[in-house]
Amino acid sequence: MASPRTITIVALSVALGLFFVFMGTIKLTPRLSRDAYNEMKRAYKSYVRALPMLKKMGVSSILLRKSIGALEVACGIIMTLVPGRPKDVANFLLLLLVLAVLFFHQLVGDPLKRYAHALVFGILLTCRLLIARQPEEQPPEKRILSVNGDEQPLIHEAAPEQGKMKVS
Repeated sequence: MASPRTITIVALSVALGLFFVFMGTIKLTPRLSRDAYNEMKRAYKSYVRALPMLKKMGVSSILLRKSIGALEVACGIIMTLVPGRPKDVANFLLLLLVLAVLFFHQLVGDPLKRYAHALVFGILLTCRLLIARQPEEQPPEKRILSVNGDEQPLIHEAAPEQGKMKVS
């Protein structure tokens, strides 16, 4: 049976992956929701206006929106389907992306209700990454010390009370 840690990581990975595939798709195409797509277009125009450095670098609102959308879709697919270390890399990239989006929302002065979802999913990404990076707990093994050809358990394991040593 899978450990609770494994179940948590898989559940968070799938839920977060599907969310970011959905949000990235909304940024890329109006097929899912024309209203949400138009709202994204308007929001990214305000982000580029608020950060003239992007305009100087040649980054338009369309390029910014489509780049972020494509990254969200790619990382979302990896989070949902690909096993192993790539999930952690995708998780980290999405976390950086969420931080950038939170910065953009603060920059243009959006109210909390406009970016609360980004805040919540940023926290979930952080939790998933922390859980995934924790080492798996393994049951303690009985260690044996060989003294003059005789095998004996280590002193701290042989002592009846922790903190007391058996002296002979």
